[in-house]
Amino acid sequence: MSKKLPYGMVGGAYNAFIGEVHRKAIAFDPRATLAAGCFSIIPQENTDTGALYGVDSSRVYDNYQSMAEKESARPDGVRFVSITTPNSTHYEIAKTFLTHGINVVCEKPLCFTVEQAEELVALTKEKNLLFGMTYSYSGYTMVKVAKDMIAAGKIGKIIAVNAEYAQEWLIDELGQADPGTAKLSGWRSDPKVAGISNCVGDIGTHIENTVHYLTGLKIERLLATTNTYGKPLDMNANIIVAYENGVNGAYWCSQIACGKLNGLIVRIYGTEGSLEWEQHYPDYVRYTPKGRPPEMLSRGTGYLQQPSATGNRLPSGHPEGLYVAFANVYRNYISALIKKDAGQALAPADLDFPNAEDGLAGVRFVHAVIGSAKADSAWVNV
Repeated sequence: MSKKLPYGMVGGAYNAFIGEVHRKAIAFDPRATLAAGCFSIIPQENTDTGALYGVDSSRVYDNYQSMAEKESARPDGVRFVSITTPNSTHYEIAKTFLTHGINVVCEKPLCFTVEQAEELVALTKEKNLLFGMTYSYSGYTMVKVAKDMIAAGKIGKIIAVNAEYAQEWLIDELGQADPGTAKLSGWRSDPKVAGISNCVGDIGTHIENTVHYLTGLKIERLLATTNTYGKPLDMNANIIVAYENGVNGAYWCSQIACGKLNGLIVRIYGTEGSLEWEQHYPDYVRYTPKGRPPEMLSRGTGYLQQPSATGNRLPSGHPEGLYVAFANVYRNYISALIKKDAGQALAPADLDFPNAEDGLAGVRFVHAVIGSAKADSAWVNV
């Protein structure tokens, strides 16, 4: 058995939601182990988190700069770092670890500006490192199956795209006068920490990435409206996109959609049929061939012959979920890193995880949407 791949984490204290998701996802893979971290800027939280997860106290660092410097100098130093901190910190943390020759997996968004994103992409290539982004919905088995079906021509030539990501969790913000009692009173409400967007940056980028992952379509330009309802950042957005091949798509993302929980739905329409995937029911894809009744395809079944259908963690009928989707992103990243460390060439199939260029695309998308909305819904090139 090969030696375990040591990894580190920046952010993700024991009481942080997304950090725990990342740790659980990586823990699905016995080939990686948490070896170092700077989990919190609060000293006691940082210490307690390291102790809770069995990290040697000498490798629980007060700051990420010291972590990058010392881990890069160790013969047994971490091979990659998982960044799970608020948006405003991603760029500096990622740049620091890349500069020290350490591979990176980063929460989205990649950073605040297009220039920063382009710099991180260039630095990743210059240092010959692997950079992963946790656009997690690409990790679902049935999303991968749908991608294979589209590539195989099952729905013909794509002629239209419709996608939405609707939540209700900020509905109580409407008319909320006291920021001290608001759900959005944390860092997401502060442009200095969250960036130029809340809703589009948080969930709209998942639409952009999932559609691109499924179809390979690149957005050429878009027009958009956003609604802030008197808050500093957007909480609802409607977006029309024009892809490079002339096809149009319509995206809607909202965090004030009463009755919607975490409703990412992607519908791809082609000349020979259509495909629909919904995150609430991730083990299924609705496939409608032209002139025939709809078919509900289920993960883990023998009739799925696509290469990606073999990536199941559980038999059919046993639901897989978000932890597994995150875990599949990390599995592919870890596999690629182990292969690269062994001096083997990486094939395109080895790189089936979102990367820094996907992060760059997300940053460009957010800036184009907010720019269009501020320009009275003018077309903006992406």
